[in-house]
Amino acid sequence: RVFLANIGNLQDFNVRATFAANAFAAGGIGIAGNSDHGYDTGASAADAFKASGAKIACICGSESGYGEKAIDFAQALKTEGASQIWLAGRAGGNEEAYAGFGIDGYIYVGADITNALKLAQAAIGV
Repeated sequence: RVFLANIGNLQDFNVRATFAANAFAAGGIGIAGNSDHGYDTGASAADAFKASGAKIACICGSESGYGEKAIDFAQALKTEGASQIWLAGRAGGNEEAYAGFGIDGYIYVGADITNALKLAQAAIGV
């Protein structure tokens, strides 16, 4: 299963969270926890991640949410043991910085979803 670490309110993350959930489902990876819930801080998302029992996470939010909180969320999720962290959307020129803080890959329209799913499946032991 994958935990959706949603940033902010439903209207901020819904489109990307739905896309990510469907993309992971195509590879047989279900959602852990409440996919409709958003988090204000990386720490609150990481606590929910830990409680979910998932091994991987996908950060979902708006472009502004990513600019403000993606790094905080990634660091907190890694601290709580996420073996792999995805971001729903493109890096927007931040790929190098994001990688330095633990974001391993991206799920978006046009991405190599097959490869992403293989990597995610390997991370969860499928």
